[in-house]
Amino acid sequence: MTKKKYDKFECEKLVVLGDLYYHDYNYRYPDTDNDYIFDFLKSFGDDLICMKGNCDTELDIKLSSFTFLRDLSLLYVDGLNIYITHGDKYSERNCQNLKNLKGILVYGHEHRPYIYEQGKFVYINTGSISLPRGTEKASYTIYDNRKFTIYDVEGKIINSISI
Repeated sequence: MTKKKYDKFECEKLVVLGDLYYHDYNYRYPDTDNDYIFDFLKSFGDDLICMKGNCDTELDIKLSSFTFLRDLSLLYVDGLNIYITHGDKYSERNCQNLKNLKGILVYGHEHRPYIYEQGKFVYINTGSISLPRGTEKASYTIYDNRKFTIYDVEGKIINSISI
């Protein structure tokens, strides 16, 4: 997601689901610019919600000027319980700790975009904007008026669900 697309969609928040620098800020993953990522995220100020991913180190968190949330957070939006997490601890495959909850679980750990409904949950994996896996294209998810839409970076809709 670019700042231009964020403004075009008139977004109120940018939710990042972790693995900001993938291995750590000082590690230079091929074709990534950690300084750019840091400055880009910092530019959102209070509009940024950032989850800690399994590849985010304590040093990353300490050096970043924004807050990282850990494990699982609840956003109550438009009457919906939207749980956000990185996905390494909570996902559609690992949800036994969520058995007393219901709502939408949004995560990204697997780097593959999908949406599906099962039982009391809608599971949304946003994919990855910078390191998609397999044959998937880089992707991001937009929430608007009880609808989640996953887009690839070219603007093509990958999947969507209205709730």
